[in-house]
Amino acid sequence: MLIELLTNAATEAPAQNFGFWEAMEEGGPVAWSILAVMIIMSVGSFYILITKYFEQNKVMKEYRTNRAAFWRAGSLREGATKFDKNSAWRQLVDDGIRAGEESSKMDDSLESHDWLHGTLARSEASINASLAGGLPFLATVGATAPFVGLLGTVIGIYRALIKIGATGSASIDQVAGPVGEALIMTAIGLLVAVPAVFAYNYLQSRNRRIAAMLSGFSTDLQANITSNGQVKPAVQAPATAPAKAAPAAAAPTKKA
Repeated sequence: MLIELLTNAATEAPAQNFGFWEAMEEGGPVAWSILAVMIIMSVGSFYILITKYFEQNKVMKEYRTNRAAFWRAGSLREGATKFDKNSAWRQLVDDGIRAGEESSKMDDSLESHDWLHGTLARSEASINASLAGGLPFLATVGATAPFVGLLGTVIGIYRALIKIGATGSASIDQVAGPVGEALIMTAIGLLVAVPAVFAYNYLQSRNRRIAAMLSGFSTDLQANITSNGQVKPAVQAPATAPAKAAPAAAAPTKKA
């Protein structure tokens, strides 16, 4: 008799599932729409992080690799060929050469200096602006993703209250779905925001390092142009392999 009663109870009250998909189904189109927005934010954040990371690596690596060869060249035009045609460093050198030629046509030396300095500063600014592309998106995601998740949280709690009011019962089977949806939206908002904030700060720190390298290179360029090539920064000579010692001559043998 007891076994029969338990079997009938299990048949009349089937177990309910309270997983992720069930909670999203409980939220309906609004929950799915918020989730879609979160996915777009997350994918965009990781895309910007990866692409900007490799772009920054390329800029820094090219400077470290070709800086010495550039300054050892006989002229700025010859040295410019050491950099890639579309690189940031090649742009800065080409702009400096062009500004130097234009400034030499000016009668006032002060105006000539200002023109050269201003041209290099504008070139630096354009490079820094290009490197900063996409970072506003990361900042926006980091600032707004928790609030988008909070919107889903509010809607989930609202649904739970509606169910309580409609059924007159606050049992767990009535509110688990909406409350689960609310908590999931909060967690997703944080999972999207935290990597975006990390990526933004990380890429910004690397951009500041590149900006310092650009500023130093621009200053060296300006000094070289205004001194007609007389002023150059000290560069480390390329490492050379140690010369192999000549084999020792065999001692002559005495004849018996």
